[in-house]
Formats: sequence, C-alpha cells, structure tokens
Amino acid sequence: MNQHTLGNTCTFEGKGLHTGRYAHMSVEPAPADTGIRFLRTDIGPEAFVDALAENVSSTARSTTLSFGDASAATVEHILSALTGMGIDNALIRLDNAEVPILDGSARLYVEAFRKAGIIPQDAPRRFLELAHEVEVRDERSGAWVKAVPSGRPGISITVDFGSRVLGVQSAEWTPDAGYASGIAPCRTFVFFHEIEFLARQGLVKGGDVDNAIVIIEHPVSQEQIDDLCALLGLPSLTCTEEGYLNNLKLHFPDECGRHKLLDIIGDLRLAGGWLNASITAFKPGHTINTQAAKEIRKALVLK
Repeated sequence: MNQHTLGNTCTFEGKGLHTGRYAHMSVEPAPADTGIRFLRTDIGPEAFVDALAENVSSTARSTTLSFGDASAATVEHILSALTGMGIDNALIRLDNAEVPILDGSARLYVEAFRKAGIIPQDAPRRFLELAHEVEVRDERSGAWVKAVPSGRPGISITVDFGSRVLGVQSAEWTPDAGYASGIAPCRTFVFFHEIEFLARQGLVKGGDVDNAIVIIEHPVSQEQIDDLCALLGLPSLTCTEEGYLNNLKLHFPDECGRHKLLDIIGDLRLAGGWLNASITAFKPGHTINTQAAKEIRKALVLK
C-alpha cells in the first residue's frame, strides 16, 4: 500500500471550543514522508508543529501540541479524520491558537476530504512496529491503554463513566471499518454538572448547542438549566426523559462511546503514523491516550 495525501486543499473556519477564538484553517496536500504538520500562519512562515507525541503540551479537556512559540489546541478531531480516511501526509495551516470545533465531530472533515479527493503517492506506506507490548495505567482512575504488536492496526475501547445515562459503551475501529459513517459523525459530549466549572475556568468559550451533547446525570431544575444557558449565552433548553438536553437527537445510541473512539484514533496518531498494533483501552482520555503515544514511540522498532 502506498502513502496518500489530499487531491486539493480543504478550508474550514469557526470558533475554538475552549478559547472561543475564531480561526481559519486549511488542510493541504503534502509530499510523501511529510506526515502531519501544523503551521501557525499568524506567527510566521516557519512556525511548524509536527503531530508527534513529544510535542504534547496540554491535555486539559483536549490535546494541545507545541513547539517553540507555536501551538495548536484541540487537534484530536482533525488528526482522527486524517487517520480514519487513510491520509498519510498533510499540511494544516492555522491562523489562531485552536482548531475550529465545527460541529464537535469529524464529519465535516470527512465530507471535505472526499470532495477534495484522496490520492496515492509514489512511496510505500511506512507502518510502525512495536518491539514489545506497551501498557500505560492510571491507578487513580482505573484507566489503561495497552498496545500489543500485531499484523495490522486496530483499536477497541470501553467507556465507563459510572453514568446511569450512558452506561458502559464499547466501540472498535480498523482501517477497513466504516469510519466515515460510523465514527466521524459522533459529537463531543459533556456532563451538565461539569459545564459551569469549565466555563468559570475559562474553558468551553466556544461551546454551544450545535457542537456538544450535554448529558444530565443528576436531577436538575428547569431554573438551573436556564441559569446555565444564560451563563453560556444559549437559548433556553429542557431535559429529555433519556437524560440529554433537548437540542439534538443522538446519531447512535452509543454516540458518546464512539466519540471517545474518535478521540483516541486522533491522539494515537501522535505515535507518528500507522501503528501495527492491537490497541485496547478502558476509560480512554486525552491524558492517558497521549501518554500511551509517547511510550509507544519509545518502543518502536528502529528501521
């Protein structure tokens, strides 16, 4: 199998989920063996940040990459879309600190990539091989990620928030599975009781009812919902019997679990490419995902 890049440039714009800053972003074709690189055009023509685990600088509710004076926040969805659609090489030009959240999923990226075309390049795809099994654990939360050498990439996760609404959800992906239809449309989510804290911490400034699923885990009054909507500048909403704000319908009963799969696909792309390993994870999140990517890079077979 050869490497692939885009046939044409794709452009996106919108607010960052956490900063609320408006950004313009283009995803462009790149030569073979480039990998995925971000370029902060507002800083300068050489303000590159490579999509590699050693450049992770923060995992506070999203994954941020930094190198020198340049950084790019909330990169997991675009990295996931590039991986899910089989794209090896791309240059991502960004004119602000955070990638636009768009609709909170990877759907719009997938649609744009398909329209632009995904073309083969004159170089074989370089698969990453593990010298040994890698496992990363968080004893406090019980979360873990394990990577076992395999003949092909694959990721299987289980999500358990101890939530009466979500329950326990599982999802899996391989490169020949239906990423575009089964994973890309799955939106980010947040628990109602977390939103006020996040907002007062200066996060979710770009959050709105179009880019996040809001889960109401504990009984709340309509007055509490109205107060929070006012804090975030949102229209008045109500709680459904299923435990979600009534601004949307789920694409899948396990959409939240599938979104965590979307995230880990993007975070593990920071290992540097296509990893021939069977990945299993329990309670994955950006911190443990990127820690696993760092350990995987240390365990790669050098060629």
